[in-house]
Amino acid sequence: MATRKGKALGRGLEALFTDININENNNKELITLDINEISPNPNQPRKLFDSEKIDELAESIKAHGIIQPIIVKAVNSGYEIIAGERRWRAARKAGLKEVPCIIKDIDEQSHMLFAIIENLQREDLNPIEEAKAFDSMLKEYNMTQEDIAKSVGKSRPYIANTLRLLKLPEEIQLLILENKITSGHARALINIEDKQKQKALVLEIIEKGLNVRQTEKAVEENKTKGSKKNKSEKRRTDPQIINIQEDLKRIFGTKVTINHRNRKGTVEIEYYSQEELERLIEMFKELENI
Repeated sequence: MATRKGKALGRGLEALFTDININENNNKELITLDINEISPNPNQPRKLFDSEKIDELAESIKAHGIIQPIIVKAVNSGYEIIAGERRWRAARKAGLKEVPCIIKDIDEQSHMLFAIIENLQREDLNPIEEAKAFDSMLKEYNMTQEDIAKSVGKSRPYIANTLRLLKLPEEIQLLILENKITSGHARALINIEDKQKQKALVLEIIEKGLNVRQTEKAVEENKTKGSKKNKSEKRRTDPQIINIQEDLKRIFGTKVTINHRNRKGTVEIEYYSQEELERLIEMFKELENI
């Protein structure tokens, strides 16, 4: 039932985007509103706005005005932004008293979901904001990962791997939000089960300026530390097999072990929860369709 509901909602969104047509001015509905009558959407998925980029946009608005109108809906206190909060913030900074707007009448659920997808399609979100947006679409709108993938033009494995970032401690999620580490660093850290070791390694990443490849190596060393057996086996393993293991680990986002002996062997892919198993199954289904 959830899948059907999600797909129906997806079709409604397609019609919503077509109706609003945020990439073109609609002169019949374009009006000018007092900038102080407009307020941001409290459920806006984007929580951090780059002040330098807002300043740059404000300078552009001073020189050229607002080329693309702000999409709003009427509320009791005035108007609430559906799409265009960055332009609204920059317009305020530029000292504009009025801004061009298009008023749309949509329900609260469509409003919230539109705000999420509008940001995702413009690639305006930080990886953690993106992950929380996907999580909201799953939990609040009964969408499946496939529905989300179609809505934002991403693959199902991309959706699944992004959602995994929410398993990290809040402190590490904040570092991603602040752009102190990348999503590549974060995905490597997920492979460490011990939260305290995750936190210790993330400090090392920042202090030493480790890149993603170096972080993956540090994670692997952390996981095998103290195990002489693992170390000796790694020394005996064919370098080509090690490289393949590393490639598979990056693809699946979890530990992969290749036990290779005399031209045959096994490939072990680890998972640590039912949710992660389902994620891997989804990835295999995706590969099957390629």
